[in-house]
Amino acid sequence: MNLFIDTQTTGLEESDKICSIALLEETYAHYELINEKKKISSEASALHHITKEMIESKPILTESKIVQTLHKYNNTNHTLVGHNVAFDIAMLQTSGFLWKGAIIDTLRVTKHLIPECEQFSLQFLRYELRLYQKEAKVLKKYGIKNALYAYHSLSDAVVTALLFEYLLELCTFEEMLELTFKKVLIEKFHFGKYRGHYVEEICLNDPSYARWLLNSSTDEDIIYSLNYYLQG
Repeated sequence: MNLFIDTQTTGLEESDKICSIALLEETYAHYELINEKKKISSEASALHHITKEMIESKPILTESKIVQTLHKYNNTNHTLVGHNVAFDIAMLQTSGFLWKGAIIDTLRVTKHLIPECEQFSLQFLRYELRLYQKEAKVLKKYGIKNALYAYHSLSDAVVTALLFEYLLELCTFEEMLELTFKKVLIEKFHFGKYRGHYVEEICLNDPSYARWLLNSSTDEDIIYSLNYYLQG
């Protein structure tokens, strides 16, 4: 079975923790606020609108109902699907839960299958691929009455499920499993001063910038692509 997950966190530092989590399971939607005793930064609240007052009485992750559901499916017969799912899995692990099943990363699969996209954020893809046209059907399936909005865990889990269905029209489930672990050769920069330029072009014309980015980036696909083009 496929489980669609999204998490929101108290910030983006290594010490930050999950403050909300959503999970779509068969025809059930789960959403919980989590209190891991970590202060939510103002920058994070500005995105997901979760405040310290909202989580004060909430459980820690390992005592949440969603984790009980995850334990139920925590084996190789089930697949956890997320957009940049490695982040969600890492955050679960920092709070004491280790996922043992299969995983599919819709972010990486999209980069492989639709490299011409200008951006790969979930909200951009929601509109670029017109996923919003099928949202009502998914909301009805899971009994969700809330309106969708960006950076809400439940909303993002729904969009991830829609993106997964879209990608299934381009490749098989087995191919998605494989592409999740295959590094992406990025064709164009989607950020910085060379946004929209071909990576190969910049490696040829401005190798000093390419090497600087290579040494400063933590994105393994960027590192792989820069190495590929710099080495010719």
